[in-house]
Amino acid sequence: MKKLFIAALLFVGVASFAQDADQKPTRQQREKLTPEQRNEKHLQKLTTDLNLDVSQQAQVKQLLAERSAKADKLREERKDRKDSNVKLTAAEKEAFKKQMVAEKDANDAKMKAVLNTDQYKKWTSMQEENKDKAREKMKEYQKDKE
Repeated sequence: MKKLFIAALLFVGVASFAQDADQKPTRQQREKLTPEQRNEKHLQKLTTDLNLDVSQQAQVKQLLAERSAKADKLREERKDRKDSNVKLTAAEKEAFKKQMVAEKDANDAKMKAVLNTDQYKKWTSMQEENKDKAREKMKEYQKDKE
């Protein structure tokens, strides 16, 4: 009987510890990185995943900085619009979508010029995986919201 009780306690303890390890930090608990730190972290990941050489690293670093600056500008515009309670018209939304697609295509073309064929294929597959992860997170967010 003692052994059964000890085994049950051990099982409960291990199970509760495993659940704590699975919990991801919330948005507030994650470390706050500056845009430069985020870009550097992203560059390091791309360097290891794609085996970038020094020249490619410099070019990719510049592309990441440009993209980050554009994203910061858009984020500011969106915040200003939200603060002023001005809604976009359907035509403005469509123009914004076209602008975003054009910028994505331009970024893809720049990356294709920097990377070799194998690296570019791997980079596009990584982009697709990230897009799928974002969709899953959005679905989970929508479920949690309901």
